[in-house]
Amino acid sequence: MRNYIYYDHTQSLCNECHRTINAKVIFEDENVYLSKHCPTHGHQKVLIADDIAYYKQIRNYNKASEYPLKPHTETKYGCPYDCGICPDHEQHSCLTLIEITDRCNLTCPICYASSSPSCGNHRSLEEINNMLDAIVASEGEPDVVQISGGEPTIHPQFFEILDLAKSKPIKHLMLNTNGLRIGTDFEFAKRLASYMPRFEIYLQFDSFKPEALLKLRGKDLTKIRQKALDNLNQLNLSTTLVVTLQKGLNDDEIGTIINYALKQKCVRGVTFQPIQISGRLEEFDPSKDRLTNTEIRRKILEQAPIFKPNDLIPVPCNPDALVMGYALKVADKVIPLTSLVDPEALLNNSKNTIVYEHDQVLKGKILDVFSTAQSVDTVQEGFHDLLCCLPNIVAPELNYSNLFRIIIMNFMDAYDFDVRAIKKSCVHIVNTDGKIIPFETMNLFYRNDELKLILNVLRQEVLPN
Repeated sequence: MRNYIYYDHTQSLCNECHRTINAKVIFEDENVYLSKHCPTHGHQKVLIADDIAYYKQIRNYNKASEYPLKPHTETKYGCPYDCGICPDHEQHSCLTLIEITDRCNLTCPICYASSSPSCGNHRSLEEINNMLDAIVASEGEPDVVQISGGEPTIHPQFFEILDLAKSKPIKHLMLNTNGLRIGTDFEFAKRLASYMPRFEIYLQFDSFKPEALLKLRGKDLTKIRQKALDNLNQLNLSTTLVVTLQKGLNDDEIGTIINYALKQKCVRGVTFQPIQISGRLEEFDPSKDRLTNTEIRRKILEQAPIFKPNDLIPVPCNPDALVMGYALKVADKVIPLTSLVDPEALLNNSKNTIVYEHDQVLKGKILDVFSTAQSVDTVQEGFHDLLCCLPNIVAPELNYSNLFRIIIMNFMDAYDFDVRAIKKSCVHIVNTDGKIIPFETMNLFYRNDELKLILNVLRQEVLPN
């Protein structure tokens, strides 16, 4: 008898050389592991979940694939060597990042892009226009486009870029920022607010502990982050707090951050992201510092007990990588909504699920609401309609200030790489040559010239002739 249960088979990557290798998904000691073997670097065993029941549930939360209007590359070497997007990918861009600069006003020890004040260049307006046009050509009307970097607010033509993006048929625009300029320049923040509606701040917010901020960001940003939020609250500019998590460093603050976010006028939700092993990653030990989605989900349930297990569910567009839950804020009360809607019953593959078989309209509303292609302010109408469809629930007059969303977003790296799940990646990056590449594989193979050289070697091993 083996000491584990063999559950599935997939392709992963070697932790060291990033070659594609076979992997088993196994259940052992109440955990889920990838067990894989590289001919050069030997046996590797990686924790991918600490909740077997939830991991099994993930398979029931798949929706039919939605494809871009056209592929951008051909399928030649096999996933993940053909990005992107190649015809073999199984998801369009729910959210597309456009990196307008390589430079940053911080030098974070954990930066996946290795940005710094002296690193790289700003993109030209012409390059940015071409990148935006590539997104539109791929999506028609892109759901969410995120202006990112580096630190995008330091680009000398920043507002010209926002104007350019707003001129495109983009449904919702995000600004991914560390908040330094928002916290030091109220007039800058005020001008940002003029881009609402369908504009949102994606604000880096990792910890209240100076020692954690020093390790993650290289600087104690406590005061400047508070000032940034003060300015955003004054303007009621829609904001999502983005928390990068490292085990043993700031994962004990998850509940504190959620409770704090619920009290902020401008904050529509919190996104938790475990560190992806890529780019500049100082003083990080993968054997003890990695966090999985199920560990973060469990810590939310432990530290913010207003949420119950059925309130935090897999996201159908990419269930292996994303967890989502909604709550309603009314009269100083927080009412979790996800379990009331019960999307599990709607999305379960069982033929005995009556609602799934007979109410396709209601199923469609669930899929629209629980998607990374929706921001909190654009989802309000869908939620109102959804609640009206359900028996014994009175739909209140909702607006986006009443809705609060939690997301757990894991970007797989070589350690937990699962080609089955990567094919469903829906968060993508457009590069300057118009290719649209999944965030995960961008940072593994396509980010810089050094990674591209490694990629070319691996491609030659696949197709030596």
